[in-house]
Amino acid sequence: MSDEPNALPHSTPAGLYEHYCEHDGCARWGSFGFARAKEAPHWFCFEHRDEGEPCRA
Repeated sequence: MSDEPNALPHSTPAGLYEHYCEHDGCARWGSFGFARAKEAPHWFCFEHRDEGEPCRA
């Protein structure tokens, strides 16, 4: 398990999750999520969204 601040989503009091960009050194909001079937999603900010791979059914 990682101790990096953006390794896991953070829960807010309302139960919403805050996802941060997974690009090394980036701490921006990860508003672009990408996942394959049965895998956890990966989150990236606008600048690094091309590092994610869109889901393909």
